[in-house]
Amino acid sequence: MASPSFAADVPPPLSIEAKIPLGAVKGRIDHMAMDAARQRLFVAELGNDSVGVVDLATRQLLRRITGLKEPQGVGYVAATDTLYVANAGDGTVRLFAGPDLAPAGQIDLGSDADNIRVDPAANHVLVGHGGGALAVIDAMARRKIADIALAAHPESFHLDAAGKRAFVNLPDAGAIAVVDLEAGSVAVMIPLRAARANFPMALDRARHRLLVVTRRPAKLLAFGLADNALQASLDTCGDADDVFVDDRRQRVYVSCGDGVIDVFASQDSGDARIARIPTVSGARTSFFDPRSDRLFVAVRAASGEVAAIWVFRPVP
Repeated sequence: MASPSFAADVPPPLSIEAKIPLGAVKGRIDHMAMDAARQRLFVAELGNDSVGVVDLATRQLLRRITGLKEPQGVGYVAATDTLYVANAGDGTVRLFAGPDLAPAGQIDLGSDADNIRVDPAANHVLVGHGGGALAVIDAMARRKIADIALAAHPESFHLDAAGKRAFVNLPDAGAIAVVDLEAGSVAVMIPLRAARANFPMALDRARHRLLVVTRRPAKLLAFGLADNALQASLDTCGDADDVFVDDRRQRVYVSCGDGVIDVFASQDSGDARIARIPTVSGARTSFFDPRSDRLFVAVRAASGEVAAIWVFRPVP
């Protein structure tokens, strides 16, 4: 699919608003989370063994949490004012609480602690880890209460609106697992027939769809939540690691290590890519916050670029 072109008087759907330097950060940057009340963005600096804490109001780095072991996933629980950090290097989830993010313990999961999702209604924190499991943590007691077995290591996953199902990318199994959270087991496996390396995932709740991005080949896939059937398959950018739905504009944002963000829109004729926004090679992780209506893209340090969070404003 060729990149769309725009008339000179038509603005692109994303406009760069700010670049927030992260300071001396080396290596890969992974996922992000938000403390909305304090307007703080948490950035997993995997290659730096740290988490950056960014003040979005002043657009500057507040502080850095150091001494971690390849942090990958971060999740913030507002009810207990606690940040959860999943570490690939030692398989721990480390907790930091309160306005000063004081150390508040750790939970040992064994190996490769990765993506984190928070279920605020149930006060649960779910963490993908190891050779194939979802750990369920009681956020009030700050302890693991269950482990749900999976066929392979989980990458991105999401919970449905009722908190009863989890949709989990299992790239090493070439499938998506649909987990019954109440039963604590996999209910359905959705095989990927013509694509592999399914890492990013998002739920399009307004259109009752599950969105999955694969890297081999680079595709944006849409599955119906009711029947798990494939509804759409669109070409997208390479080395994607995050995908988000902008409900307000009926758009989808895919951030890729190719150094671009692909923007898709639902139109009368179906889904279509409407723009390809340049970033920096390797900038594949992002975070869309619908409350502030901003897309944050993590840019690692490279030739001519310092490590930073690029802030994009959707247009219009």
